[in-house]
Amino acid sequence: MSQINVDTIKSRVGGAPSLAQGVIVGAAATFSGNVSIAGTITYDDVTNIDSVGVITARSGIDVTAGGINAVGVVTATNFVGTALSISGIGTISDLNVKAAVETVSVGSTYDLGGGKVIVECDATNGTVFTHDLANGIVGIVSLRNFPVRGNSVTTYSIIFTQLSSTPTGGIGNTTPATGIGTNITLTPSGVAGSTTSARVATASTVTLSTTASDDDIVTLAVHYNGSGTGDVGNYKVYATGNTGYRFGTVGF
Repeated sequence: MSQINVDTIKSRVGGAPSLAQGVIVGAAATFSGNVSIAGTITYDDVTNIDSVGVITARSGIDVTAGGINAVGVVTATNFVGTALSISGIGTISDLNVKAAVETVSVGSTYDLGGGKVIVECDATNGTVFTHDLANGIVGIVSLRNFPVRGNSVTTYSIIFTQLSSTPTGGIGNTTPATGIGTNITLTPSGVAGSTTSARVATASTVTLSTTASDDDIVTLAVHYNGSGTGDVGNYKVYATGNTGYRFGTVGF
């Protein structure tokens, strides 16, 4: 076997040589510039890939730092991770996210006068919110920026904290006339707002606890039937309430 020791190889016109019929076999290679390959690279571990086509990994992709930044649609049959953040559209048939944590935001309030406020829950900040009734009785619940794709349901959960003293006269949404869900404003993402009322079980009203310092959890589910984002009739809101959370007497 012959051996050639050279520092530089160039074509006859001074550019890079063309090896149309040959194969390069070597133990190692170092390139200081760019390498363009029209065929397929097969290797156990490859780093620093900039591909304009499709990358196929036979036994998985291991990202040790930096994460994966995907601009287009991500389609996966199985996803396992410690956290997942999707700003666009993701298609995942089997999702297993370990240690998933829901962000809890304070509902924004706007004064309606007469001690009542609008509690605004913006889906861009999460879907779980808190409101201290000492900051005002809820006159209107405003649900904003929920997605309107296909036939979908978006849920908002609100944790209410009752007054520190026993509420009287319906203070703090404790009577049907001041119940949660009577007046709701819906503002889907990218769509003008509209007003409606929530449907409740047995056509009653979701009221909050009448005991001082209790916590109440109210969930409002917005169903969009996919038939046109601009028609308020294509949205339904359902309200459920779990009220009167406090420390029990067992074991104390």
